[in-house]
Amino acid sequence: MGRSLLSVRIRIRKHKVFLMCLLGICAVSLLHYYKALHNISLLQELSSSSTHLKTLKMFRGIFWNFPATDHSQQDFYSLSHLKTQYDSNGIVPDPPGEKLHERTFVLQDDSTPFFIHTKSGAVCFHEGTDMAASSSHHRLLQHNSKDDTINASKKVVQCPCRQGWHGPHCGIPTIVYHSNLPSKSKVQPRKVPRRVINAINVNHEFDLLHARFHELADVVDVFLVCESNYTAYGDKRPLYFRHLLLNGAFDYIKHKILFVFLDHFPVGGREDGWIMDDYLRTYLTKNGMSRIEGLKADDVFVINDADEIPARDGILFLKLYDDWTEPVGIHMRKSLYGFYWRQFGTLNILSACTAAMLFKVYRGDGILLRRRSYYSIPGFREYENSTGRILVPWAIGSPVHYAGWHCSWCFKPKGIYYKLISAQNGDFPRWGDYSEKRNISYIEKLIRTGGWFDGSVPNYPPTDPKEHMYAPKYFLDNYNKFRYLLENLFAKEKR
Repeated sequence: MGRSLLSVRIRIRKHKVFLMCLLGICAVSLLHYYKALHNISLLQELSSSSTHLKTLKMFRGIFWNFPATDHSQQDFYSLSHLKTQYDSNGIVPDPPGEKLHERTFVLQDDSTPFFIHTKSGAVCFHEGTDMAASSSHHRLLQHNSKDDTINASKKVVQCPCRQGWHGPHCGIPTIVYHSNLPSKSKVQPRKVPRRVINAINVNHEFDLLHARFHELADVVDVFLVCESNYTAYGDKRPLYFRHLLLNGAFDYIKHKILFVFLDHFPVGGREDGWIMDDYLRTYLTKNGMSRIEGLKADDVFVINDADEIPARDGILFLKLYDDWTEPVGIHMRKSLYGFYWRQFGTLNILSACTAAMLFKVYRGDGILLRRRSYYSIPGFREYENSTGRILVPWAIGSPVHYAGWHCSWCFKPKGIYYKLISAQNGDFPRWGDYSEKRNISYIEKLIRTGGWFDGSVPNYPPTDPKEHMYAPKYFLDNYNKFRYLLENLFAKEKR
């Protein structure tokens, strides 16, 4: 009897010890999670590739933060569970009977009546023409010109243009009128608009993605959006964009989205990050374009990084006019952390060409378009001869006429942290490898001062949200929602 009682007491003690250990583990786990959410010293200690992966898993639990009705990155890291079923790999399943990344897209001609015929016989771009002036003041001017864009042998009526539009048909926007396009006086409107394909790789730039979609919704015919289940560094990541797409965040534009899924990491991409950097654009173009049906040789292909947003009017010009040369660059307003830190000059990247040039010169590879060595690529001269004209690169806009926006590192501090640990292993120094650079307080200081990770603090010119081309219209129209991109909130807190 005494032995059995002693045995029972020993078991009870063991259970108590076990329960105490379990409670201790729970307490440590809660503290660990609390620190993670509040970005204190825990985040400063994450440096190795294995801890990067652990961090991504931690973020996975908090990334599905916003309901389908709230698409702002400002809530990107907060807790809000979405009721979604996942497969064993943590991926939202495809819609019944189909695979999202195997869908095809059939291009259709755009039947939008961009140009109108007036009673005076003019063919005018509706958006760029002052129709009230043409009807009430009879300001349609007749002229003869051998360079006329409609018919050189007949008398043609010129349209009265609204401010910001130029040419006899009022269809040339200021950013093209003041560009270095050599044939701007000879371009002519098309009877049938070209179709426009815009290709983008995405990581977590969702606010910028919404701004792009709203800016280009009525101009672009299909958006190729590529997402990988690997970061550019090589760590596994959930398919955040795909999740949002299936949960309704992009319902307003999903009929124009073709999802491209990069399900592997290229060999050598971890050792040489530029391999992955190039491969992202190569795969995006080759996979996406292979799934488009009805493509025509003169359709327009535009490839951008997620933080490069072209202005609508420039892309619309490529859609509506003939006789521009290629390849085409875009002068973009450069800013850092938000549109309030405007950098000097513009970012001018070759971004567009016809489908014919993409395949005949660039071999269907988007990364080759972004480089400036097109003239040395085999097939360039042959393609140039087939067009019957000299191919001269030009850029929409100019150093003082912005034709888009490049907003680099434009996230809240946690978004910048995630960009740091996701960055490819080639653009040295790789700031995500330094624990002090990942400190959220340090990142907040950079945003406040406009400084860079190397310790420099450039002298940026003053900006005002009211200035022309300050930010995409979607952000300005939703100012309070995107205030963190439009005002330096950390500088205001410091005061």
